[in-house]
Amino acid sequence: MAQTATIRNLDTSADSNSLFARLVRMRPTWLTWNWLGVLPFFLFIALFQLYPAWSIAVGALTDDSHHLVLDNMLKLGSELNRTSYWNTIQISLITTASGGILGFLLAWAITVGRLPAWVRSSVLSFCGVAANFAGIPLALAFFSAIGRVGVITQVLKSIGIFIYPGFSLSSFFGICIAYTYFQIPFLVLIMTPALDGLREEWREAADNLGATQAQYWRLVAMPILLPSLLSSLALLFANAFGAYATAYALVGGGVGENLVISIAVRAQFSNDSLTNPHLGYAMAFGMVIMVAITVFIYTWSRQRAERWRNSS
Repeated sequence: MAQTATIRNLDTSADSNSLFARLVRMRPTWLTWNWLGVLPFFLFIALFQLYPAWSIAVGALTDDSHHLVLDNMLKLGSELNRTSYWNTIQISLITTASGGILGFLLAWAITVGRLPAWVRSSVLSFCGVAANFAGIPLALAFFSAIGRVGVITQVLKSIGIFIYPGFSLSSFFGICIAYTYFQIPFLVLIMTPALDGLREEWREAADNLGATQAQYWRLVAMPILLPSLLSSLALLFANAFGAYATAYALVGGGVGENLVISIAVRAQFSNDSLTNPHLGYAMAFGMVIMVAITVFIYTWSRQRAERWRNSS
């Protein structure tokens, strides 16, 4: 009897093993344990990207009774909101251009320019820190350097150069200068790998065909770098457009001619005279749309750049 029970247990175990084996074979080939590694990433995206974006969209398109309304979106056309958006777009465009030009030249100098290796490592190390040095610490650093009683301001004053009262860090161009500070190293970090990807044989082939330095850059190098450069500029624009802490530390929370959209959104949730959360959601929704457009440009440009590298 005991032997018969043992045989039955073995048969049952074999059946279960074969069932498990069949289930494993039926499993899709793409479903592996490796997905556990990226699960925290997807959770992060869902909790801190998708859910907030959905909440903003719902808040912008509904009222306190959860009814669908468009009044808040229509109010984006008011003079104050138009000014806030236009100021932010102008600041983003100016700092994208200034940061892009100066950052590209710096990245070119440490890669194609063949500067010593210690210069490249020093610049990249500094850019890694400076690209993330923003917000209130950056504003305090600028006030200490070129504020009314800043070190540089006093040095210039001692040699007869007075930048105040004509200049102010709280002005439109003051914000642009502060933003450019972190835009330059940001572009250096992005464009350095792209410049490193320029192959020496491409330059040699251009030289053998009689091309000048200017022709090489205009007809060979720049068309190759253009997708990477466009994607980098899109990121710079989004970086400046969504900045908040630096502008708030420089301008403050008041409503004025230098108001940027991120501060205007905050005012709708905290300012006693302007409080309108649903309008704040609508203004934030407009920011999400602008950033989504730049992300689309970035993704499209990166795909073009990767396609070129893979084909070459």
